Amino acid sequence: MTEAINAIEMHSIVKRFPGVVANDHVDFACQVGEVHALLGENGAGKSTLMNVLAGMYRPEAGEILVSGKRVVLHSPQEAIAHGIGMVHQHFMLVPPHSVAENIVLGLNQPRFLLNLSHIEEQVAALSEQYGLSVNPRAKIWELSVGEQQRVEVLKMLYRGAKVLILDEPTAVLTPQEVEVLFHTLRDMTKRGHSIVFISHKLDEVVAIADRVTVLRRGKVTAANVPAKGTTKAQLAQLMVGREVLFQVDKKKAQPGDVVLAVEGLCADNDRSLPALRNVSLQVRAGEIVGVAGVAGNGQRELAEALTGLRRPTAGKMTLGKIALDRHTQWLKLGQQLAHIPEDRAVFGSVAELSVAENLILKRFYRPPISSGWSINASAVRQNADRLVVQYQIATPTIETPVRMLSGGNLQKVILARETSERPYLMVAVHPTRGLDIGATESVHKLLIEQRDADTGILLISEDLDELLSLSDRLIVLYEGQIAGEMPAEGADIHTIGLMMAGAKADA
Repeated sequence: MTEAINAIEMHSIVKRFPGVVANDHVDFACQVGEVHALLGENGAGKSTLMNVLAGMYRPEAGEILVSGKRVVLHSPQEAIAHGIGMVHQHFMLVPPHSVAENIVLGLNQPRFLLNLSHIEEQVAALSEQYGLSVNPRAKIWELSVGEQQRVEVLKMLYRGAKVLILDEPTAVLTPQEVEVLFHTLRDMTKRGHSIVFISHKLDEVVAIADRVTVLRRGKVTAANVPAKGTTKAQLAQLMVGREVLFQVDKKKAQPGDVVLAVEGLCADNDRSLPALRNVSLQVRAGEIVGVAGVAGNGQRELAEALTGLRRPTAGKMTLGKIALDRHTQWLKLGQQLAHIPEDRAVFGSVAELSVAENLILKRFYRPPISSGWSINASAVRQNADRLVVQYQIATPTIETPVRMLSGGNLQKVILARETSERPYLMVAVHPTRGLDIGATESVHKLLIEQRDADTGILLISEDLDELLSLSDRLIVLYEGQIAGEMPAEGADIHTIGLMMAGAKADA
């Protein structure tokens, strides 16, 4: 059994990567029984610092104290042995295995014989003790995202973690699941646990945290700030060094003609199971239609069907007067259809190609970029120079490989490529996922500018605040069906959360 921890202290931590000082003499302290929020822009050094604390990285300088005693953590196993566990944003679970099997996976004991029924009893007792309701016998693939997160937390608690590091824990939860998680975290702190809470959502930080530490460019700009009495605006300014506007500045939409019509759309997921079931919707020019839903309810399949990446099993899709079907030449739709994919690094860009080359991926076969079989290098440079200035892309040069850019600047490259030709329709999937508040503000501004230029936008996001602030209309998807549709203005977030959990609109 892990001993009780009075405090975790990190003194003058230095962690370098090639060409980057991720943590520059950072001090951090978390006391027993508190929720301590760690804030900062992308690249500020938050995850690096917590990976040092969780034993994933070894620092070049500095020390870690657990209850006043200096410790050296060579691995996550050693961190757990000292009572420190981390739940990563992307869960590390094995889908075909049960909850109980995942919880004991990787442990040294038992070494040969696995008494699964006894482990299931232990997990059930731990689950009841902390109010983390989950069936120990259920397979991971059968669980909702919220339940999978509970398994990750239980995995750390089973190993004896007293300090729990949560990296963006609410990114894929409904509002109701967030309430349950916060209740659990408060209960855990009352039992003597300490929580380090990494989040981009300042509302949640103000709601759950006792103290806040802010990092900017690898250094601490504010330490141990009491969350009570601190405003979102103050925290945002500490993060980015300037005033941030939280309200999206937009005029009332003036929707025009229908640019996208979807009727009775059905599609299977990667396991050949129904993912979309009879979905019908419309998007008009000059409006943003938001799609809300917990991850895994058909959003990915909808975006892929609309952009030619997944073949529907039934239904009709029309872009203007163009039928989107198996005969569509999708490459030639580049000027009419823009796509901001879910994974900007894998599907939205080619990591080893330069900024200039990524900016022509949809235009390389058309003049003035190409002439016959040859690429006009001068036109490529002129195009890149113009878009880098217009979209304020921070890059050393236009020849820099995009893998060297921050997440926010990579997203700007994709937005510049996709929107510079005034498309009829944009399908934007999680356009600000993982971006800091400054980069998010820039992306929101670009989306509103596209809407005001008469582009119809289908916005898929798991961030309800983002959907409510940007959208003109809102659709809720649940298990591949539309659970409800409503104007975004004045929409009730509690009602939307119930729909996301399966309640029908008329209920």
